[in-house]
Amino acid sequence: MPGVPFGLIVILLLVSIPAVASSLPPPTGEVILTVSGDIDHPNVGDEALFDRDMLMTLSPMVIETHTPWHKGPGRYEGPLFRALLEATGAKGDRVRVRALNDYEAEIPVSDLYDYDVILAMTRNGEEMAIRDFGPLFVLYPFDDHPELLTETIRFRSVWQVGHLHVP
Repeated sequence: MPGVPFGLIVILLLVSIPAVASSLPPPTGEVILTVSGDIDHPNVGDEALFDRDMLMTLSPMVIETHTPWHKGPGRYEGPLFRALLEATGAKGDRVRVRALNDYEAEIPVSDLYDYDVILAMTRNGEEMAIRDFGPLFVLYPFDDHPELLTETIRFRSVWQVGHLHVP
């Protein structure tokens, strides 16, 4: 570029590297989750699409807990919900969770920092099928926090999750 000092070009190139490094790669497997809305890091168009492998790279966590919907405790594994929002650069103070059957619930982002809420992908070591709350289940650590056993939290514990929207 005539008239532009070489040092300025190098600085501009270096400044643009973090933006590229923070972008999400596109999914290579079957997409099981779409995140839309006010996000900074889409990977396909203006949305962030995730397959199972991508989700499991986002701070995977195990929660052993009882739930209001299962007999006995279960061992659930999946990414921390807040890690997913951080990976997408979500900016909102709430997230709308939509199930495959179009049931929706709104969750304050503060819940995700007050508690280690996960998007459970497995129960007792097995992938969760759609008929068994899968592919993703918003799971609060009920046994660690008995105050979570409320109607409000039960409504936020969406299963068969397929879409998140950050308004």
